[in-house]
Amino acid sequence: MGNYSIKDLERLSGIKAHTIRIWEKRYSLIEPERSTTNIRNYCDSDLKKLLNISILNRNGLKISKISQLTGNEISSLVNKLTEDTHNANSQFENLYIAMIDLDENLFNKILSRAILQMGFEKMVIDILYPFFKRIGIMWQTGTITPAQEHFISNLVRQKIIVAIDSIVPNHDSQSKTFILYMHESEMHELGLLFMNYLLKKRNQKVIYLGIMLPIDSLKAIVKLKPAEYIVTSLIIAWDNSNLTDYIGHLSSEFADKKIIVSGQQTENIARIPKNVKVMSSINSFITEIDRIAQTSLI
Repeated sequence: MGNYSIKDLERLSGIKAHTIRIWEKRYSLIEPERSTTNIRNYCDSDLKKLLNISILNRNGLKISKISQLTGNEISSLVNKLTEDTHNANSQFENLYIAMIDLDENLFNKILSRAILQMGFEKMVIDILYPFFKRIGIMWQTGTITPAQEHFISNLVRQKIIVAIDSIVPNHDSQSKTFILYMHESEMHELGLLFMNYLLKKRNQKVIYLGIMLPIDSLKAIVKLKPAEYIVTSLIIAWDNSNLTDYIGHLSSEFADKKIIVSGQQTENIARIPKNVKVMSSINSFITEIDRIAQTSLI
């Protein structure tokens, strides 16, 4: 069971704490437990109810009307609204509920519908990337367990791998070779896996080495399999000087390669060598590989 403060609910639902308090007092929509010092404590069912209320309220249903609905009526209305995958906030809220409940069927239903309507690439960019960014808030506040995060991450990993496997290679003499890897301390590979998908979809060659790879092993692979590009992603927190030194070392070890560095830690690189390109977002990475693919055709 989760244990949420009113600030947690505000961050996760987008509803101001002041508004939540008013709804509690006026409509008794949520009845939190209180500590001996009168601090509100909310559970998973409170969060799920508030997320559903948020969906309905944002889509024009007045709170006075929502307060008169049963739980089943609220769920029915929410299910109808979330069939529209262009309503991104509703998708996020239902993904939270799937994560909290460890509900694989609900999670797959939301993503499968989105893939059919939007395509896999757009679904990941418009729904999953913002969703995982919001999950970061839940990690910071300690409101989700490692099991819940692993549950969702593994389902997403399965989706990406299936999408990669569905791509029929169509390489030609102009296709470039990209080696994808992560530093030996990095364990979160979803972003790198998606970059693998993006490159293969654009008919580029990929040697995927995955997470936790020592640089000596990378050097051995580069000798064995020549490539034009090395791609890595930096997720975990680094000491800034160590991070800059690592990028410098990577640049000098592979001076004849073009190195693409992505991930949330890229903003902390103090000096960027000439053969290194920093991609601050997945959209900038897509722009770069589209440019590479187009250049190859000229």
